[in-house]
Amino acid sequence: MTKVIYHLPDGTTQQIDVDPGETIMNASLRNNLPGIVAECGGSCACATCHVHLPQEHSHHFAEPTDEETDLIAYLDAADDDSRLSCQLVIGNSDDEIHVHVADSR
Repeated sequence: MTKVIYHLPDGTTQQIDVDPGETIMNASLRNNLPGIVAECGGSCACATCHVHLPQEHSHHFAEPTDEETDLIAYLDAADDDSRLSCQLVIGNSDDEIHVHVADSR
């Protein structure tokens, strides 16, 4: 199980144990964390699960697809660390992963 530390828009953090194969988005929804809306349910169609993934944690995940990159391009708060949490699938790692949930307000 991987520990994912969610840095929430209100400045607090939540640590969640996430099983391999689960997405950062699903773990957030399962634990009722604020900030990740996930309107499309994880089909990479809405970008309401926007997070900032620090570069030091990006090696845990596949490179973004063209579809994900296109959606991120239209987000106001997008930066080089932007990812869609529905596309971030946890692998078999004991490392701690940090994500910063984008402020959707």
